[in-house]
Amino acid sequence: MPTRTDLRADCSSCFGLCCVALTFSKSADFAIDKPAGEACRNLDDAFRCRIHTELRPKGFQGCTVYDCFGAGQEISRRAGKSWREQPGADMFAALPILRQLHELLWYLTEALTYKGTEPLHADLRTAFARVEHVSRTTDLAAVDVMAERAVVNELLLKTSKLGRGKQPKSKDRRGADLIGKRLRNADLANANLRGAYLIAADLTNANLRGADLIGADLRDTNLAGADLTNTLFLTQSQLNAAQGNAQTKLPAALTRPSHW
Repeated sequence: MPTRTDLRADCSSCFGLCCVALTFSKSADFAIDKPAGEACRNLDDAFRCRIHTELRPKGFQGCTVYDCFGAGQEISRRAGKSWREQPGADMFAALPILRQLHELLWYLTEALTYKGTEPLHADLRTAFARVEHVSRTTDLAAVDVMAERAVVNELLLKTSKLGRGKQPKSKDRRGADLIGKRLRNADLANANLRGAYLIAADLTNANLRGADLIGADLRDTNLAGADLTNTLFLTQSQLNAAQGNAQTKLPAALTRPSHW
């Protein structure tokens, strides 16, 4: 099994694929319109961003949120040559597919670290081996990502229940609309917040220890002083989209965003 390091983005080993393969739509996240397959105007000849340290003030917040889970460098490694040296359509098409598969591997790797989930370890390892095998196929365009996600999701649901333990109904906020809600100092420890809409919610000093945050929308969520220790399935991309400070407690596997 790979380590978490294998599933982290390493831009220094990538041909700037996300700067080319993805579509930019002029908005609060991107200062320009850019079609898929066209290189961003800020990408230099060495596949580095010319405004990397100024992305947010220059209107490219979306770039600071995106995380490829290591898919970019893996596709670049397999290709051997950049899209400037050979047709890049296959590389561009592979990026979103491999990113999703790597995300599943990230969740499965994390699930195996939770206490109390030992009864599921065999199934989790089997699922990991299956997704890893699929991720190595030479024809990623043929992969049914939705089918792979469905199988893994069932296991992650079971993992969440075991990892969080039995909780009162008040802690089940799966898919809840909490946009802009004032939840300062809220006790959400071990809560089910899967897919919850927490956009611009105020979670200052909230207790989120052990909460399941898979798929939760944390755009502009205020996590200042919040305790996110041992949260389940929180990703770097979610953190990058949120707001926090030096007092926010994070899971050991994640990094404090620079804009905090």
